[in-house]
Amino acid sequence: MTTLNIYLNFLGNCEEAFDFYKSVFGGEFTRVARFSDMPSDGDIGVPAEYGNKIMHISLPIGDTVLLGSDTGGEWAPHFKQGNNFSISISVDSQEEADKIFPKLSEGGHVTMPLQIAFWGAYFGMLTDKFGINWMINCEMRQQG
Repeated sequence: MTTLNIYLNFLGNCEEAFDFYKSVFGGEFTRVARFSDMPSDGDIGVPAEYGNKIMHISLPIGDTVLLGSDTGGEWAPHFKQGNNFSISISVDSQEEADKIFPKLSEGGHVTMPLQIAFWGAYFGMLTDKFGINWMINCEMRQQG
């Protein structure tokens, strides 16, 4: 079995973002590690101000896991918020799509409102307040 997990990088606000995602999807973090938790072997130079930042966090959502980390500085000189990717969430009902979509879009930007798309799914796209692109999809044939 192959599982798709999505890893998101943030410029210092990973914890805030994951608290937000947890408020939308529910569940519990299965792992939260901070840079201060790293062994100090001298090979990896972590700036002191990153000590309390997220080195790794995991939030199960259905059959996948959303993973994240704070990054920046010399670790990610070409970091660009969003980085031209989307996270596609497939839901089982139109009601679930209608519940998740407005929560994720709060403080963000709706690029395509939820609607019946040309391929027959109930579908919408948005960019959340952290610059992450999302697609919400519900196959209507699952509705009966």
